[in-house]
Order: sequence, then C-alpha cells, then structure tokens
Amino acid sequence: MYYFLKRLFDIVGSIFGIIALSPILLVTALAIKLDSPGPIFVEESTRVGEKEKKFRMFKFRSMIEDAHVKIKKDPEFKKLYNKFERNSFKLQNDPRITMVGKFLRRTSLDELPQFFNVFWGNMSLVGPRALYPEELEVRKQDHPDLVEDLIRALKVKPGITGPWQVSGRSELSFRDRILLDKDYAQRRSIRRDIVILIKTIPAVIRGKGAQ
Repeated sequence: MYYFLKRLFDIVGSIFGIIALSPILLVTALAIKLDSPGPIFVEESTRVGEKEKKFRMFKFRSMIEDAHVKIKKDPEFKKLYNKFERNSFKLQNDPRITMVGKFLRRTSLDELPQFFNVFWGNMSLVGPRALYPEELEVRKQDHPDLVEDLIRALKVKPGITGPWQVSGRSELSFRDRILLDKDYAQRRSIRRDIVILIKTIPAVIRGKGAQ
C-alpha cells in the first residue's frame, strides 16, 4: 500500500507542480537563454537512482556551457577539480556559475524541472540525494565504512527534496548526508514525506546551505 500511495502522491504532486509553476519555468528558461550562450538544461546531468540505475536528471543550467567538461580539461578550471571532488562535487564560489545561475541556485529554481523526472518515475518528490556516477565510485573508495549505508540509501528513488534538504544541504558533510539518506530509506512513510515537504518551504526561503 505504501508504494502505491507514494507513486500516486508523486504523480499528483508532479502534475500540480508542473502546471502551477509553468509561468516560472518559462520565465526562467528565457532568463537563462538571455544571460549566457548554451542550452536551457544542464548538458551532463546523469545521476544514479533507485537500485543504482542511471538516469538523466533535468535541471536548469546555472553554469557556463559545458561546465562539467571544462572543469576537467580547461586549464582555467582544471586546477579546481580536486577541490570539487573532495567537496561532494560542489564548489564554494564556483567561477563557472553564471549571473542568473547564482539566483537560480540560491532560490533552488534550478531544481524545478525535476518535477518531470518525478512524473516519469525515475525520481520522487521526497527521497535521498541523487549522486553523480563518478561521485558514487569516489565515495565508495574514500569511505569504505559507508558502502553499506550507500547501498541502503540507493534502494529507493532519489527525491527533489529529502532529509538533507531540510537539515543544512551543502553545509552537511558527505557522511552526514549518507546517514540521513540511509535513515530515510529504512524508515520512510507517507507521513514523513509530508513533514519533509512542509519543512522544505522555509529551508528554500532561507537558502541556507544552497550552492
């Protein structure tokens, strides 16, 4: 019954979100195109989902074009890659972020296209944080003591929001995030999903830990 109700909750919630937020989605897409050259959505956005299956996560582009390629190959950004890798594949004051992108990240507007992922079934409204494939492999090597926790967290669909979103976001260490996600996967319920969704609103408004 839980799985049926959760999927129903996701379908209804994602349809409502897409319809209600459609004006914001359109304005955001236009702002991205006017601000910098490149596509509206992030070009390389492969993530690891439920049972370690890979999928494309839809996010508005908040960086320069081909940002994920340039940080590995462009001499201007390549020196930042080790820092990027150590910091949960995020950077403080990332020089690749565009002017519009800074606003999108601070307000979490770049996450809104994930409602389409929820509708199609490879994400949920609430769930663990979705990891990059390379991030997953690096974390397994760097934190062998957390591998079992990672596996448990990946048994459920990743979410637009989750326990990490309402507990500090990027301010949390990788260990704290995984333990929160593992706990969610083991004790998930519709009631807990609703509580997390309610707590997400003030967390987004405060913008604490957003990158």
